[in-house]
Amino acid sequence: MPGVLYRKEREILEYLAQFQSQYGFSPTLSEIAKATGHKSNSTIHTIIRSLVEKGYIQKVDGNTRVLKIIDDKIANTFQGNLPSIDLPLMGFIAAGSPLEPHTDPNATFTISASMISGKKTAYALQVKGNSMIEEGIYDGDYVVIEKSDIANNGDIVVALVDDNLATLKKFYKEGDTVVLKPANSEMDPIYPKSLKIQGVCVGIVRKFKSY
Repeated sequence: MPGVLYRKEREILEYLAQFQSQYGFSPTLSEIAKATGHKSNSTIHTIIRSLVEKGYIQKVDGNTRVLKIIDDKIANTFQGNLPSIDLPLMGFIAAGSPLEPHTDPNATFTISASMISGKKTAYALQVKGNSMIEEGIYDGDYVVIEKSDIANNGDIVVALVDDNLATLKKFYKEGDTVVLKPANSEMDPIYPKSLKIQGVCVGIVRKFKSY
């Protein structure tokens, strides 16, 4: 059974599956680094080695451009071959300064059905801003949200703050004080005067660019 899959490992495994599905061979270390926002090829090499050791992928002898994804279910999930579901795409959510939400009632976004519990209403939002990059959520990514009016410490939430502005942040309660923390060390937390939880993030989808 494969070992625990951490965020950066999952991100690269997902990119490998998407790239292989499109081109039939594996990307180079430089292509992986560029697509996933890493600056160093050595970092990618280390993560690939970890994925090999954990049993998610294997190198194919005699072909440096092939990294075989071992678990068919993992590959199928990332390539969209498992049952899918269309969620309403509820516009944009700020991952920087709060942004007024907007809704296009006709827009939908397709995800793997395995991403959601099915027990709560779910929807998708496209991210604008860079305040969640240390959680692997980048400008242009899509977040899958399950509706909820409560959250646990550390949850990534969609919250309406103060003047009904929506933002995507990590939720923490410190005594009687609620704080919304960015996942970006260069940005300050938000201490809202009023807050309403709209939902909890249960998944992230990135549309990788081809280079």
